[in-house]
Formats: sequence, structure tokens, C-alpha cells
Amino acid sequence: MSESPAATIHHGPKHQYHLVDPSPWPLVGAACAGALAVGGVLYMHGHGTTLLIIAFVAVLAMMAAWWRDVIKEATFQGHHTPVVQIGMRYGMALFIASEVMFFAAFFWAFFSAALFPTEATGGVWPPKGIHPFDPWEFPFLNTLILLTSGTTVTWAHHALLEDVRKGLKYGLILTVLLGAAFTCVQAYEYAHAAFSLAHSVALIVGPQE
Repeated sequence: MSESPAATIHHGPKHQYHLVDPSPWPLVGAACAGALAVGGVLYMHGHGTTLLIIAFVAVLAMMAAWWRDVIKEATFQGHHTPVVQIGMRYGMALFIASEVMFFAAFFWAFFSAALFPTEATGGVWPPKGIHPFDPWEFPFLNTLILLTSGTTVTWAHHALLEDVRKGLKYGLILTVLLGAAFTCVQAYEYAHAAFSLAHSVALIVGPQE
């Protein structure tokens, strides 16, 4: 005997919000991120890369599984109602705002130290003994890569709005490749820097007895 429409309405959700099912991914993600941090510290102290590599692969697998569940909720189960979509947009906007504040703090600290050098830096900027990179070499190249990745992701976004799947796919692929290139250039730059964070602290603090 089939249920009446009234019974169906009674058992269905009475709101437009999506109550997320219990998920293991926040706990698994925290464990993987913690292992990645520990692996990074062990690598910096010369204990090999085994844990670092395993944790990095685990983080990638966790991200793929979590995103798969979110895509399934939105595309196949239809849980992402207009109200839920608005909440997600606000969440992304707040995330971007937090990133802006994060970088603003770094730039504030940089310009404060560069424009008003203190005794801690020897009264000059860059501090004595620090030889920075030429800004027109790797920093300039990485800036171009970063700006270009912003262009390709904008292309993918507009292709998505126009339902042009081919443009969306190519735009996202180029964005991922440019992001990987940016990360590689950054890693090369840090590996070939004439000084390290420990060296900078030692210059500022001075020799310890």
C-alpha cells in the first residue's frame, strides 16, 4: 500500500537546510594533517621523508574522498538548496577575507621592518648579513605565474556560468598546472636561498654562549 502525499510530506524535511550526515573526514583530515606536520618536522631534523610522503598522500586521498561526498550531496542527492548555496557563498567569502587579513599582517610586518628598521635588524633593511633575491628574477616569475592562474580560474568560472564544459575543464586543468608550477618555483627558491629562518634569527639575536 503506497503512502499518501500527506504522509510523504510529513516524513520529508520541513526546511531548506541540509543537515550533514555524520562524516569521518574531519577527524581523518585532522589526523592526516597532524601526521604531515610531524613528518615535516622530522624531515627538517634529518629523519627521512617516509612519514612526510605517507602523510602527504593520505591528505590528498582524504581531500578526494571528502570532495566526492560533497559533490554527491550537491549533484546526485540534491541537498544543496538555494539557501544552502547562499551559506556556502558566504563561507567562501569569509574564508577569502581571512586570507586577506593573513597576508595583510605579513605585509604590515614587512613594511614596518623595512621602512622603520629597529636595533633588532641593525638599524638597516635588509638586516646585516642578509642577501635577498633579486625581485626581477624568481619572485617576478612566480608573480606572473600566480596572476596567470587567477586568469585561468576566472576563465573556468565564466565557462561554468555559461555551461561550457570544455572551457571549464581546460581552465581548471591550467589552473592546477600553474599552481603546481608556482609551488615548484617556491620550493626551488627556498632551497637556494642564501639564508634560512634560523640564520636570520641568529643574526638578530646574536651569538649565544
